[in-house]
Amino acid sequence: MSTRPLLIELFTEELPPKALKRLGEAFAQSVQSTLANHHLLATHCVVTPYATPRHLAVHLSAVNGTAPEQTFSEKLMPALVGLDADGQATPALLKKLASKGLQDFDIAQLHKVTDGKQDYLVAQGQAPGAKLLEIIQSVIDTALTALPIPKVMRYQLADGLTSVHFVRPAHKLVVLWGDEVLPAQALGLTSGRQTMGHRFLHPASFDLPHADQYESMMAHTGQVCAAFKTRRDRIEQDLLAEATKLSATIGQGAEVEALLDEVTALVESPAVYVGKFEPRFLEVPQACLILTMRLNQKYFPLFDPQTGNLTHRFLIVSNMPISDPSAIISGNERVIRPRLADAEFFYRTDLRTPLHQRVEALNQIVYHNKLGSQGERVERVKRIAAWAGHALGTDVAQCERAALLAKADLTTLMVGEFPELQGLMGHDYALSGGEPIAVAQAIAMQYRIRLESPITADHAVTAALFMADRAETLIGIWGIGLAPTGERDPFGLRRAALGLINAFEQLCAGGLLPINQTTDLSLRGLLQAALESFAQREALLPDTIDQVYAFVIERYRNQLTQTPRSVVDAVLAIDPPIHQVLARISATIVFSQTDDAPSLAAANKRIGNVLKKATDDLSSITRADPKRFQAGAEQALGAALARVAPLAQADMLQGHFASALSHLATLRAPVDTFFDDVMVMVDDSTIRQNRLALLNELHRVMNQVADISKLSA
Repeated sequence: MSTRPLLIELFTEELPPKALKRLGEAFAQSVQSTLANHHLLATHCVVTPYATPRHLAVHLSAVNGTAPEQTFSEKLMPALVGLDADGQATPALLKKLASKGLQDFDIAQLHKVTDGKQDYLVAQGQAPGAKLLEIIQSVIDTALTALPIPKVMRYQLADGLTSVHFVRPAHKLVVLWGDEVLPAQALGLTSGRQTMGHRFLHPASFDLPHADQYESMMAHTGQVCAAFKTRRDRIEQDLLAEATKLSATIGQGAEVEALLDEVTALVESPAVYVGKFEPRFLEVPQACLILTMRLNQKYFPLFDPQTGNLTHRFLIVSNMPISDPSAIISGNERVIRPRLADAEFFYRTDLRTPLHQRVEALNQIVYHNKLGSQGERVERVKRIAAWAGHALGTDVAQCERAALLAKADLTTLMVGEFPELQGLMGHDYALSGGEPIAVAQAIAMQYRIRLESPITADHAVTAALFMADRAETLIGIWGIGLAPTGERDPFGLRRAALGLINAFEQLCAGGLLPINQTTDLSLRGLLQAALESFAQREALLPDTIDQVYAFVIERYRNQLTQTPRSVVDAVLAIDPPIHQVLARISATIVFSQTDDAPSLAAANKRIGNVLKKATDDLSSITRADPKRFQAGAEQALGAALARVAPLAQADMLQGHFASALSHLATLRAPVDTFFDDVMVMVDDSTIRQNRLALLNELHRVMNQVADISKLSA
């Protein structure tokens, strides 16, 4: 059985850069998976994906020409259906065997197995292994079909008649098994050994003698660094080296990582050069300059490592490593200068109109045809923010001011050119206009997906606006019947719900919502304030608050995937204040791991079932009467509950949820004895109702932190 390396490469026009990394990985994974399913990969096979702007390829170090024989077992049909009275195959059996590719199978070799009701015919044996030559076409077809193509394009082949669909036009297909070309076709191409190198440094085609020579020949002959990771690592090292020479940094964070991926997908032979612009442009807010360099030009801005401030230099990742890059550098500097000049012009022009004078123009911007203009929305958010600010005990006037100015930067030239700067420019223009720092901070933070740090009193205005904006979105959009469906969520309601959850968590972490305090700032209260901010409340769906509340809680449940589901369900079942959820979950996890938890959870579930089935009216009975206890187990449980209930209640008031649950452990023995010795549903209504009242009180005490019956298996 011959084993050789396998190379499959597709040469195309420039592939979409933001999708290239995923395309390369998916192509390699699909080829590997299909070959593995046919048992053609040797145990020591190493799979290497390659992806450049014009090449998708995969190299597998050890692929068998023929797979080993495979044992098979095919359950066919009931024996009574497959065999006639003489034991001969029926037409139905012959047809079934043919459909399985077993038309030559010896009927006498069929086995019979029973499922306890009837006998079935089973074909067992050794099937010849798959041949690489025979299945290579399906390997390629499967890999191309499975590619996560963001947008398919249609193009004509050279004959001018045939059209194919793919992410970009493809020009060459290489399929090499060792030094042998395997016949295959894809996208109108026939496999060969010819590929192309760098568009400018080696524009001619060249032959690949052997699959193992792919990476080295692409590098030395084609002037292409074929491996995405190798290329990315080289670019990162060169960027850091150049930055170090200039005593600067390229920054860090998700934006830098994403830009590294993107430029890696734009070049095949990277080289890093240093560019600069006039220092006067640094008077423009640096967020504008950073955005235009990274987003529009794919440059890496350089920062002062001491202050973090932007410098007037940037790094260019070029696709042309040449000895004299002066033309490339000057060309890029000429390109960036007009964009920076535009940003400077927009900024200085915007400053002529104070932010508060722009608010009126929001009345001319439609928010939604059923919900009015941005101006009307601002008024709603303003009222909700005032309510939230009052509940938080912060400056209500500043909350209203932040909400009033929050969307005003939508009318500026800078945001019109760079929509990504919404909020950030509002922050700068607010400070320039003499607005309080707290107001400017709130404007800057309003578009964040989440608040990254605990919220203290200094940032209460930020929290008020952040929550008001999301509550208005949820109530308004949901209320007009535009709830998310499936994967569709065009108004970002799932993101808004997670933002509210995050805000409550950070308010609790920062001490503005103490864990032991139930304040006016509750999720339901916030949603109610949002509903009341709509002038035409009757136009919204009547149960909007309940639906949105349930939606937010469900998002919370889905977010807590790393926590045992039974614990999450136990806590959320009692609908606690949302800022207490995490603390209650932590306490319940600890309780669930104690020896007493299973017994108490089962007892709690039993109590709940008894109370549900009881037809007695207990509304007038607040507590069980100890004088009516008859059995010793009944008296013992009543005494234990009288001792534990105030202790647990005191812990609850302090937010000591773990301690409150720990008191339940002392109830295990009297609860177990009660159910062993006492009949609750006796004929005497006075005794029965008193026992039900005892269980009702016990049920309440046991479920103050969480519904522990949910912990029962």
